[in-house]
Amino acid sequence: MTPRRTRPAVQEAAPAPRLGYLVFRLERRIRARLDDALARHGVTTTEYMALSELRAREGLSSAELARIAFVTPQAMNLVVRDLEGRGLIRRDPHPGGGRVLCSRLTSEGLAVLRRCDGSLDDIEAVMLAKIDDAMRETLVEGLTVCARALRPDAPV
Repeated sequence: MTPRRTRPAVQEAAPAPRLGYLVFRLERRIRARLDDALARHGVTTTEYMALSELRAREGLSSAELARIAFVTPQAMNLVVRDLEGRGLIRRDPHPGGGRVLCSRLTSEGLAVLRRCDGSLDDIEAVMLAKIDDAMRETLVEGLTVCARALRPDAPV
């Protein structure tokens, strides 16, 4: 008896990667490069995020910075204390009183932040090298809309 020949199974096309997965994978790759680049400036990625937010919106509390940076308030408190100890930020009492302290960049913090910005510029230049200005604008707009849809009360 000879073996029966069967037709080869039809190969289904692999599904396109899910958008959320692609965004996650991109974020992980950016984060790895950013961690390395910022370390050369003596700054962690969380510290960079905090400094960047303080440039955009002065006077944020440690708790507000924690929410923005996706870390616990306790972890951000350590970051803020370290930044203050290094003279990169200063903290002043909240105008409304209480125990809340408002953080502000110092001139040294701004100088460090600008150097770090250059490293992020370099990473983005590599990442976006094959994307024209129109596609870049569309990408920024699309990611902004997506971020706002998932957290409308938070800054993008």
